[in-house]
Amino acid sequence: MELKKSPKANLENHSKQFMLLGLALALLVIYIGIEWKTFDRTVTDLGMSNLAAEEEIDIPITEHIQEVKPPPPPPPAPEKIEVVEDKEDIEETVLESTETDESEKVEVQEIEEVVEEEVVEEDVPFAIIEEVPTYPGCKGTNAQKKKCLQDKIQKLVKKYFDTSLANDLGLSPGKKRVYVQFKIDKTGNIVDVRARGPHKRLEKEAMDVVKHIPKMSPGKQRNRPVGVKYTLPITLVVE
Repeated sequence: MELKKSPKANLENHSKQFMLLGLALALLVIYIGIEWKTFDRTVTDLGMSNLAAEEEIDIPITEHIQEVKPPPPPPPAPEKIEVVEDKEDIEETVLESTETDESEKVEVQEIEEVVEEEVVEEDVPFAIIEEVPTYPGCKGTNAQKKKCLQDKIQKLVKKYFDTSLANDLGLSPGKKRVYVQFKIDKTGNIVDVRARGPHKRLEKEAMDVVKHIPKMSPGKQRNRPVGVKYTLPITLVVE
């Protein structure tokens, strides 16, 4: 008996389709192989985990609420208001007039006059003294005595002051001034001598000159002897 093969069961008719399907699968496998990525796996030792340290503690939030006390109630109103009658008599105050009549006598107490003594300042500048100190040998009016005193002191400066001293002290050229201040006290003596200048030696030289001024008659203010301040400028030329 001869077997008959069905034409549909013949696989050779689908050989092209199988070939295309296999080619597609091969391309898919190649693409996946190219795109596949791998990573190196590293394992590190994290140590012992401290579960107690990681434990979170929840602290409840508390809020202090201050109690507000209600204000005290107002005092109760009186039930009855009593009206009290004013039975006492009020005495009126009568203001008497202070005006006097011509016929009335007015007693006047004696008023004692108190004379205050005028206080005179002790040290008075030479420029405003009422009576200038009198240098020995000076006479005339107050203005003449003042000019005479100044001239006498200038002669003492020219006589006793060493003018060449300024050139030996290394000072810069030009005019130099030394100011000497002293006081003619109540007895006419020269006291409280002070000097100010460009060098200590010049100050000492000027103070030595003042020591040659003789005793004078003291100056007066309100006819009373007072101390008189005098300022003596000494001018030097340094070459």
